Amino acid sequence: MMSLRISTLTENFPKITGVRWFNIGILTITPSLALAGVFFVRLQSSTLWFLLPYYLFTVLGITAGYHRLWSHRAYTASLPLQWFLLLGGTAAVQGSCYWWASAHRSHHRHTDTDLDPYNSKRGLLWTHIGWMIFKTDLHKGSADISDFRKDPLIQFQHRYYFPLTLLFGFVIPTIVPGLLWGDWLGAICYSTSLRLVLAHHGVFCINSIAHYIGSTPYDDKLSPRDHLLSAILTMGEGYHNFHHQFPMDYRNAYLWYQWDPTKWFIALCGMTGLANNLRMFPSNEIIKGALTMQLKALKKTQDSVAWPVPADDLPIVSWETFQEESQTRTLILISGFIHDVSSFVERHPGGPTLLLKNSGQDMTAAFFGGVYAHSNAAHNLLAMMRVGILAGGVEMAAECTIPPSQHLYIAER
Repeated sequence: MMSLRISTLTENFPKITGVRWFNIGILTITPSLALAGVFFVRLQSSTLWFLLPYYLFTVLGITAGYHRLWSHRAYTASLPLQWFLLLGGTAAVQGSCYWWASAHRSHHRHTDTDLDPYNSKRGLLWTHIGWMIFKTDLHKGSADISDFRKDPLIQFQHRYYFPLTLLFGFVIPTIVPGLLWGDWLGAICYSTSLRLVLAHHGVFCINSIAHYIGSTPYDDKLSPRDHLLSAILTMGEGYHNFHHQFPMDYRNAYLWYQWDPTKWFIALCGMTGLANNLRMFPSNEIIKGALTMQLKALKKTQDSVAWPVPADDLPIVSWETFQEESQTRTLILISGFIHDVSSFVERHPGGPTLLLKNSGQDMTAAFFGGVYAHSNAAHNLLAMMRVGILAGGVEMAAECTIPPSQHLYIAER
């Protein structure tokens, strides 16, 4: 089993052709500075109150901007909101929107294949960070990005990405606490480095754990999953199974109580006129998708349960044969079906006497309330004891009796 797993991973893993040193530098230096700050630098309250909104600005730039606005066109944004989100995404130091959104569209079009830039089949570490730090022999799958090429704002950010990311990712979060209240070390360790570490790995979880943990309530053909932990880590992007089924929906969390701050932010922008045309997939189709998965789960359960012998497979038995067989085993007739209750006699809640003394008799009326109105569970259990069907469903008159040559013997259980 272990060798099979290793060989499968090797088959899915691409050939490494180089290393992205800039990305490695960012992803190693910032955690080192953040860790140093945690141990050696006191976090001032003023720096904390600057860090929190700047962190939200940073992550919303990715989730509400790079992802839902530009990658999926889930809504339209006013020019001020576009600038806000684009600069927030720049502050996240995760590449230009042109690069990020292009890769993401490719991911959706080629999910879980070799053309998927962060193919989940290559392992959790690869999807979380490996695909960003290694160059490989694989090529990103094609996706339509003609709208990005025509968007002057996207092209401007892409062209000047490095000076812009230096300014918004490093300079501003460092000089604001440094100049305004003299906390240069806190700025470097917390509002710059710790913020980036949290933003990086929170967003990276969209590609990694959101494809590994959780449920698949809308479709189970691909790896994306829904989970509250993923949603918390990713500012609401963790309802990933929903998102991959309905990517143009501005919501990741369809249900009102599910955690999705990005959805609430976009909705608030819609209320204030900063955003409009908030797209929502038809509720009927969402419910239909969920119902399909529920029925699939029920079918799996159904197939794992033993059911009564189908009526068409049971022998048709004459009254005489029924009487004859009931002398050697306990057979009762209910609703036209002959049941062999021999193995149940001693477990009968009403005691064995009632069944034993009525062997060979029609107990339909007694079963349906004449003696006791039995439960659904009793009906289901009784059905498992069917061994035949009485010809005519009742005791046959002499002139209607089936000739002995046509008698069928009751099936042995």
